[in-house]
Amino acid sequence: MRLNQFISSSGFCSRRKADALIKEGKVTVNGQLIALGQVIDEGDRVEVDGQRIAAKQRDIYVMLNKPRGIICTAASHIGGNIIDFVNYPERIFPVGRLDKDSEGLILLTNDGSIVNELLLEENNHEKDYLVTVDKKITAIFIEDMAKGVDIYNPRKKDYTRTKPCKVVQIDDYCFKITLSQGLNRQIRRMCRRFQYTVTRLQRVRMKELQLGTLAIGEWRALSEEEVAKLK
Repeated sequence: MRLNQFISSSGFCSRRKADALIKEGKVTVNGQLIALGQVIDEGDRVEVDGQRIAAKQRDIYVMLNKPRGIICTAASHIGGNIIDFVNYPERIFPVGRLDKDSEGLILLTNDGSIVNELLLEENNHEKDYLVTVDKKITAIFIEDMAKGVDIYNPRKKDYTRTKPCKVVQIDDYCFKITLSQGLNRQIRRMCRRFQYTVTRLQRVRMKELQLGTLAIGEWRALSEEEVAKLK
C-alpha cells in the first residue's frame, strides 16, 4: 500500500493532506524520512510528527441528519462541533460541510480515501437541497436561479458564475435545487442576488445517498449497498 493511502485510510487525514505532510518531512517509516509515492509493508512503523499511525481496523460510514446550530468541524475545542454531537465511539470526521444554520444529510467516516472522490468538483456529484425563502417564489426567480447566478467571492474579490442547475418549485415558499458544485454558502448567496432570504435549508440527497425518513439529530450506519454506490 502506498504511504499516503495508508495514512488516509487510517482516518488521520485526507490523502491530499498526507501528501503535504510527507513533502514537509513530517512523516517517517521505521524512523526514516520518506519520499512521496513510497510503498510500505505490513508491520512498518509509520509516524507523523512522532505520533504513530495505526492501521484502521474497519471502515465506518455514518449518515447524520444534522440539526441547525451544529458546526461541521472535528476540532474538539469548538463548541457545538459535530463530533461531540454524534458521540461515536471511534474516530470519524465529516465529509464536506453544511453551514451552522443549515440542516440535513452529512456523511461522517474514518475513510480518508473517499473524501476526494466525493468532494472534487470535477466529479460532478449531485446534491439536492430543499430551500424555504421569506417571500413568494416567482417563475422568473426559478428560471434565473437555474441559469446560473453571479455571486461575490470574497476570497477572489471578484464575482463567480454558478453552474446552471435544476430548480423545481415545491410550493409558494419552497423549492428544490440540485447542485454539482459547493461554493461557500452558495444557495443563500444565490437567493440574496434576487432579494430573497433563506429561512430554512436542508440537504436531502448526496450522490446516491438519500436522507429519507431519518429524523433531525439522528444518525445511522450506511448499508453495504449504500457504501458500494458511494465508491
